[in-house]
Amino acid sequence: MKIEKDRVVRFHYTVSEVGQEPIESSKDREPLAILVGHGNIIPGLEKAMEDKEAGATFGVDVASADAYGERREGLTQRVPKKHFGKEKLVPGAQVVLQTNFGPRAVTVQKVGMSVVDVDLNHPMAGKDLHFDVEIIDVREASEEEIQHGHVHGDGGHQH
Repeated sequence: MKIEKDRVVRFHYTVSEVGQEPIESSKDREPLAILVGHGNIIPGLEKAMEDKEAGATFGVDVASADAYGERREGLTQRVPKKHFGKEKLVPGAQVVLQTNFGPRAVTVQKVGMSVVDVDLNHPMAGKDLHFDVEIIDVREASEEEIQHGHVHGDGGHQH
């Protein structure tokens, strides 16, 4: 079965900045499960998967514009320290900040007595990435998965 919109794909990946050592890999855990065509992963990687089948392995370079976007200067915000709970905050640390729009990865720039300056760019913004991918399996998505926009069950979301 070929990978296309509204199909569930389970796959392993290893990601690195182009020409660098790997940053992260799923090889030591369960494969990632996504619903194709619903924004579950970065667009460049999803596009590279199109028409592949279970058992396929491939490498692909994804430009920053098709990954986490270009880095935007001045995309910073001052946030009251209380919003970080008891988390240890040091400049350069990447933390998850709960926002009105859900969790957001931010990078701590400066820690004051009562406020924290954060960079709102995704930590991988502006970086061209390389992925090594192994497609484990491909299946039709259920109607409920399509309605919800994500995978349920094995490797997916549990309600």
